[in-house]
Amino acid sequence: MLYQRASDLVLDDIFLDATCLITGAALILKLEGFNPAGSIKLKTALSLLDAGERQGLLAPGGRVIESSSGNLGIALSSVCATRGYHFTCVIDPNTARHSVTLMRAFGATVTEVSDRDSNGGFLQTRIEYIQRRIAADPGLFWPNQYASPANPRAHYERTAAAILKEFPDVDYLFAGAGTSGTLMGCAAHFREYSPTTKIIAVDTIGSVTFGTPPGRRFIPGLGMSRRPEILRPELTDEVIWIAERDAVRMCRRVAAELGVAVGGSTGSVLAAVTQRQASLRPGATAVAICPDGGDRYLDTVYDDDWVRGRFGEQDGE
Repeated sequence: MLYQRASDLVLDDIFLDATCLITGAALILKLEGFNPAGSIKLKTALSLLDAGERQGLLAPGGRVIESSSGNLGIALSSVCATRGYHFTCVIDPNTARHSVTLMRAFGATVTEVSDRDSNGGFLQTRIEYIQRRIAADPGLFWPNQYASPANPRAHYERTAAAILKEFPDVDYLFAGAGTSGTLMGCAAHFREYSPTTKIIAVDTIGSVTFGTPPGRRFIPGLGMSRRPEILRPELTDEVIWIAERDAVRMCRRVAAELGVAVGGSTGSVLAAVTQRQASLRPGATAVAICPDGGDRYLDTVYDDDWVRGRFGEQDGE
């Protein structure tokens, strides 16, 4: 099949049977890392830019600025390249160097902030930098993934619909909570079309998204130092918090047992599945959304020295 632009290549029908990771239930992984931008954030980027164009906020030659810890920055860099927009991504020290290199390869400008916010993260610092830039240059377009309804809409219309098309009877849906766009979009869709499905949100210890105390985090993707405006906790049935060292352990297990390298967010989601497996209904079907692949984590999650420096020795070392 011939596509006109790389950003048209949204691969929404790739699933992997991972039942071997748990007992008593079927586990299906929705793999998002095979999209051209390498993550589920390609759909988010398309939706955010489409919204800007519909609202008349983006025109040919437009300039876009957004905060990202990595994946959305890469996706926006890719889509902006195909649409002729100049993109500036505001990152922080936790952003992988691989991600920065890729954004720049797509023509993006990358700006790093280094001051921690009041919750010990960098998100509010990134947002305040963007706000200063916009105040000085109103011609910049900020999609604002944390507040824009276009973020969850992408996953209401695409991600969730693709899951139910392939698996009409999903008993449990596990989804990570970063900006919460994927989680909220999927939860809204399932509430409407599969209301008996249990929606299980996965967050990382140290994240403030669901009202827990802030703590230092090292792996980008899941977790926030500021609650996103699009979050609607009432759409979820429960929240499971995962320690980053357990996410690392799960990433390495999946690579060793399934031959698939997954990202840190996926490691957290699958750690939550295994933590919850004893209480899953026997014979049930659980679907876990796996936001990205592991190639962007080779210098972190899969690097022994990096892991030891932050979490100490891992099991089996």
